[in-house]
Amino acid sequence: MGVLKTAGIVAALAIAGVLIAAATRSDTFRVQRSASIKAAPEKIFPLIDDLHRFNTWNPFAQQDPNLKGSYSGAASGKSAAYTFAGNGNVGKGTIEIIDSAPASRVTMTLHMLAPFETRNTVQFLLEPQGELTRVTWAMQGSVPYFAKIIHLFIDMDRMVGSEFDAGLASLKAIAEKTP
Repeated sequence: MGVLKTAGIVAALAIAGVLIAAATRSDTFRVQRSASIKAAPEKIFPLIDDLHRFNTWNPFAQQDPNLKGSYSGAASGKSAAYTFAGNGNVGKGTIEIIDSAPASRVTMTLHMLAPFETRNTVQFLLEPQGELTRVTWAMQGSVPYFAKIIHLFIDMDRMVGSEFDAGLASLKAIAEKTP
């Protein structure tokens, strides 16, 4: 009986430790990656601001060959939207452009419905640097308590950041190749 009692105490302490550690985590997150692209901002901007073109290099759209999606709203820019449903890697949700400043910034909301519901802000900044353009892709949002527990075991910055890196590499290849 002593072994079971000790095991129960150890398990309770471990659970309490996880709950306390989660409580100390930030209520918000931000994942950000940048790349320098040898193209003018005016050439890169339409590849982001038009969701049809965005999905040609968006790494999340490439993860499911059977991805179902539909476009709505404006053709590009503010109020352009894309609703998607994919496999477990992609999930289900809508991305909508909520602000667009030609050749400098595109801001979107990402409303995920599955695998769990969340709303995040996604932003692309384009900064000219001589013959290069620095493109920064960032996503930020709130982290509810349950997600804080998950974040103790899953490195969101590394997981999502690696997808951002892959997407920026694809964007770079397309932008530098396109006349």
